[in-house]
Amino acid sequence: MTALDRKMMRELGRLWPQVLAIALVMGCGIMVLVGAQATQATLEESRSAYYDRHRFADVFAGATRAPASIVEAAEQIDGVARAEGRIAFQAVLDIAGMAEPATARILSLSPEGPALNLPLVRRGRLPLPDRAAEVALNEPFAEAHGLVPGRTFRAVLNGQLRELEVTGWVLSPEFVYTIAPGSMMPDDRRFGLIWMTEPAAASAADMTGAVNDLSLRLARGADERAVIAALDRLLEPYGGTGAHGRDRQMSHAFLDGEMQQLGVMAAYMPPIFLIVAGFLVNMVLGRLIALERTQIGLLKAIGYSRAEIAAHYLKLALLIGVISVALGWGFGWWIADAMIGLYGDYFRFPFIIRDFGSGALAVSALLGLATVLVGAGRAVWASMRLPPAEAMLPPAPPRFAQSATDRVLSRLGLRQTTMMIFRSILRWPGRAAVTGLGVAASVAVLVMSYFMFDSVDRLADSVFAQANRQQVTLSLSQAKGEAALMDALALPGVHRAEGGFGMPVRLIHGHRSRLTALQAHFEGAELARLIDDEGRVVPLPDRGLVLPEMLARALDLRRGDLLRVEMLAPPREVLTLPVTAIIAQGMGQEAHIAAPALFRAMQVAPQVNMIHLAVDPQAMARLNATIKETPAVAGLADWSEVRRQFDATLSENLLTMVAIYTLIGVLIAIGVVYNAARIQLSERRHELATLRVLGFTRAEVAFVLVGEMMLLTLLAIPLGWIAGHGLARGLVGAMSTDLIQIPFLVTRRTYALAAMAVFLAALGSVMVVRRRLDQMEMTTALKARE
Repeated sequence: MTALDRKMMRELGRLWPQVLAIALVMGCGIMVLVGAQATQATLEESRSAYYDRHRFADVFAGATRAPASIVEAAEQIDGVARAEGRIAFQAVLDIAGMAEPATARILSLSPEGPALNLPLVRRGRLPLPDRAAEVALNEPFAEAHGLVPGRTFRAVLNGQLRELEVTGWVLSPEFVYTIAPGSMMPDDRRFGLIWMTEPAAASAADMTGAVNDLSLRLARGADERAVIAALDRLLEPYGGTGAHGRDRQMSHAFLDGEMQQLGVMAAYMPPIFLIVAGFLVNMVLGRLIALERTQIGLLKAIGYSRAEIAAHYLKLALLIGVISVALGWGFGWWIADAMIGLYGDYFRFPFIIRDFGSGALAVSALLGLATVLVGAGRAVWASMRLPPAEAMLPPAPPRFAQSATDRVLSRLGLRQTTMMIFRSILRWPGRAAVTGLGVAASVAVLVMSYFMFDSVDRLADSVFAQANRQQVTLSLSQAKGEAALMDALALPGVHRAEGGFGMPVRLIHGHRSRLTALQAHFEGAELARLIDDEGRVVPLPDRGLVLPEMLARALDLRRGDLLRVEMLAPPREVLTLPVTAIIAQGMGQEAHIAAPALFRAMQVAPQVNMIHLAVDPQAMARLNATIKETPAVAGLADWSEVRRQFDATLSENLLTMVAIYTLIGVLIAIGVVYNAARIQLSERRHELATLRVLGFTRAEVAFVLVGEMMLLTLLAIPLGWIAGHGLARGLVGAMSTDLIQIPFLVTRRTYALAAMAVFLAALGSVMVVRRRLDQMEMTTALKARE
């Protein structure tokens, strides 16, 4: 070690509290970057390997009923490497120990074994081809009910009550994220996947010699859009419901949405922390170089070059950067482990290929070191320019003169200690601005974090209290006339029944198209209503469509534009309808139309394929028992249970996220205020000691230091509110996906909580520095050179 290196280590030891504060602030930014990108890379690597090993398909399509020979015809499409057909349908399950009915998606297994979307057996075995009662279950559903191999349960298959025997548990790349049709959250207790032999499925669904679900694997370099168009033409005579790629496959789309949000987090958050850390490095090194002005002069006088002295201080800055990067990496890996564990509750991978985010590590190290170098640059440049003779002299005292501001303050009759606070801020505005901006950044981070509670509350109120006021929604196995509502009113405990109708459609505008559902709304509906994110009931016109913002944006539509609507279910009409309204809607991306307008276009009598029920809560047990024995019902949604799961899942996740961001925001405030207070104490030791000698009490002298920091904090809080509002709005736009649009709402409670957390953190930091003031030696302080 050279003499300068030993000096650097002594300075590091002396400044360790300030260095730690800087390292924690910068480390938080690096933690978010490394944690988010390591989690994203791990999910991507695991998904890619899972898809490849188990031949996840590239294109998917459904049909009403197509001959089994359609599979060979699909394989002849240019660009298709492999095609596979199967039978798929919905069923209601009666599980022992479960009062309410569960639902499941039945999937057939080819006697030769599946060629695509290979199920991975986790326990037991797949059903044998000659045993119609044997089935395999997806692992999460089987675990939730303890349905180990050998156990039996009952299911209503196309109107027939059957007893089925479990032979094994499986996972599938097609259902990494398992969610029931029309649901908002995964529910492994109420929705499952069942694989049964092809002959058994064909017999149950009356589909012998036919298929209604196709999967295609594309050859390398194939044009997906051309394959989808050709497959649609092939399936059109057989009731094709629209082919689509992985981007519209539910499980894959949810995974993509989560990865998009991780990418947004990695890009959005770290710059805030790095900028604040750069300011802190500048503050600390600038003050250190000012205090060591005489030492710098002596070093130059005895032969050290300007480059050597500059390198000494830059090495100190780099050492701070290295400590920050190390902390950020460690906490980043820790938070990545926590996030991967959290995702494991929703995304079922059979294995995890851990990626430590080597790219993120390299980028974060470069950004961290660049930040400290840029932060130290101005102060180090000042030390290089100073001639030795001038450096060895005391700095020229600042010029003080009574300004107009001083005269205004004097007329206010303020105490001398209060005057000192205002004069310090007004005469060193740059230093005050740096402190204020750092505090504002911490407030902005907290506003951006806490607003998620406001958005989720609005989303929940819109979905559960305003739009869906029914207790139960029944999905019918096939569309029925409106007389079905009278049958529903006869069910136990039902005192109101309203119909709903939805059908798959392809929306086309210019060269853009989107597969979605068209929801028809009946006049006078009170249970299930179309509500925007502001809680307003959306009126439906006699002719025309209402679209959610995200769907309209994807199709590049504006109000008044004409939209081509291709029905993908009988009567398979093609309509051209105007877009009459575009609404903000958090959940669901379906198009909406008035029921009379739709049935006029279809040229059929009004019908329903879902029924919304208002039910006496005391009669739910009897209703559930009846539904289990009703063949016309293909599925049931209990909205009280959906709300409970929604609240439990999001509350847990949001509380974890908010706790982390609260800690991060508080660390920024602590780092900024603590460093600013320490520098103030160092610079004003002589002045504060003089006040004590003149007879001011400890509390009055401390008021000068504490008052200035807290006044700057109070002035910075409104700026933080404005910045946080902007960051929150930007985050909403960046994190909204095709499936979910986060509503934007920041309440007064959020602003108040953010301000309170930062104010208390700042007060705690400055009070720690105040203790140093109380312990200050008066004699030593009075000898200190200003």
